[in-house]
Amino acid sequence: MILYKQIERNKRNTAFIVAGFIVFILVVGASLTYITSGDFYSGMIIALVIGGFYTILMLLSSTKVVMRMNHAKEITSKDEDPFLWHTVENLAMAARIPMPKIYIIKDSSPNAFATGISPKSGAVAVTTGLMSLLNREEVEGVLAHEVAHIRNFDVRLATIAVALVSAVAILSDLGTRMMFFSRSNRNQKQHPALLLLALVLLLLSPIVATLIRLAISRNREYLADASAVELTRNPIALSSALEKITGISTPVKEASSTSAPLYFADPLKKRAANLFSTHPQPQERIHRLRQM
Repeated sequence: MILYKQIERNKRNTAFIVAGFIVFILVVGASLTYITSGDFYSGMIIALVIGGFYTILMLLSSTKVVMRMNHAKEITSKDEDPFLWHTVENLAMAARIPMPKIYIIKDSSPNAFATGISPKSGAVAVTTGLMSLLNREEVEGVLAHEVAHIRNFDVRLATIAVALVSAVAILSDLGTRMMFFSRSNRNQKQHPALLLLALVLLLLSPIVATLIRLAISRNREYLADASAVELTRNPIALSSALEKITGISTPVKEASSTSAPLYFADPLKKRAANLFSTHPQPQERIHRLRQM
């Protein structure tokens, strides 16, 4: 079936990208110490330590921080919004995960996002615009997409990717600073061509790392779309919701560049080139949904 083939393909793509990211950060670390002392291996250890530290630090950040950033208010009872409550509850049962916490953001621009580094700490947030401008089937499709993110541990993956980008930025900064204080230590261990390659890699590494993170983010959106269809069996409703949301030019006022990658569709409405965007092009997402 096309749906399951697409899910498997997206999972494989993500695995390849993540593996490449890990290799990349090791190469950046190796470049750091090669420039300063001609040694590859100590830089790899430094990269692992810095990457591990930032990953743990960011994974400890709570869902409440993200919700506070977006001025989201938690719904604690089904009486506050029965349809929203029961929809999330049913989708969570279908996905076989604990029911996520539910938040509402007072904003007229339709959108939604999920957070939580595991299904046990999952939470979904929707804007008031989403609830008022979309019909019930479309809202269910968007919520299924967000529940799929939680089930697939996408928030954890995105958090790790951000941590690795931060680690690469630190390594790049260290390398360029140390380069000016290590000229006296340079010797025959450092081949001129390798030295130049290491220097170029350090200078460009923050950009490359960011591009890898964005590639991971875009690929997980495709996977969440396919997983949402698996939960609802209604790709038309999800593609219709995507058309409506991306067709509105008003940005989500409460969204920031930090939280933008979490949203169902780009909340900042930047319409950046695909290579530098946090989300796949809507047309491609819609096309894939209609092929299911």
